[in-house]
Amino acid sequence: MTANSHVRGIDTHAHIFRPDLPMAAGRRYAPTHAAELSDWLSLQDKAGLSHGVLIQPSFLGTDNSFIEAALRAHPDRLRAVAVVDRDVAEEELDRLAALGFVGVRLNLVGRELEDYTAAPWQVFFRRLAARHWQVEIQRRFDDLAAVVPAIAAAGATVMIDHFGLPQGGIDAGNRDHRAFLEVLRRTPGIWIKLSAPYRAALTPDLAARSLDLLREACGGSHRFVWGSDWPHTQHEAETGYEAQLARFHGLIPDPAERTQILVGNPAALFQFA
Repeated sequence: MTANSHVRGIDTHAHIFRPDLPMAAGRRYAPTHAAELSDWLSLQDKAGLSHGVLIQPSFLGTDNSFIEAALRAHPDRLRAVAVVDRDVAEEELDRLAALGFVGVRLNLVGRELEDYTAAPWQVFFRRLAARHWQVEIQRRFDDLAAVVPAIAAAGATVMIDHFGLPQGGIDAGNRDHRAFLEVLRRTPGIWIKLSAPYRAALTPDLAARSLDLLREACGGSHRFVWGSDWPHTQHEAETGYEAQLARFHGLIPDPAERTQILVGNPAALFQFA
């Protein structure tokens, strides 16, 4: 596929699962309903989006096989982000890469932070960087300045989920928020996913103010992507796919900037180009 040749929009964050799949021990949440690939693809089609990125849900642990089947069925349309153990074998990373995985997720919500400057973590991050894979981080905004620099220092591209989960919005008066905005200013390999504003209680106004601070820190919109967070686990009753796409359109009213965030930025980062 040549760069952006057939890309009309990329949803960079969705999950598929069934409640009868083997669940990870120690999970914080277990679904009671299915999120089927066909339903998500139908929503994409209706919205005029052409490609998507599946994110391994934490409750399925390191068994990425449900997503693997989706990638085999739609190798051109889909990419994915896996959950793996830190000491995963190179052969397994090779296998995942051949299927269309382009990154690894670290869901740090509710977890004790580790020393990511330690040698075992740095070796892991360098292995991912050598593959041009990204490291996707889910953690609240207050802690990102303590976590992200060590990952970026290993040369890995870092993707920050869900606006960085800034509960109630990014606050320039908050020392920890300012610290991460400064990290964004000086570290070009950190990206922001404009997704799931409901997970940080972001009203449209709070999301817009947070976006202004992120855009200023990043020097523009070239490090932003959008994701639906479908099927909006634990928030299904309050939102839906069309509502989240409408929120994005309201947040980014300029058509050229929207196209950059929906097409140009993610096509390169997620290796659709």
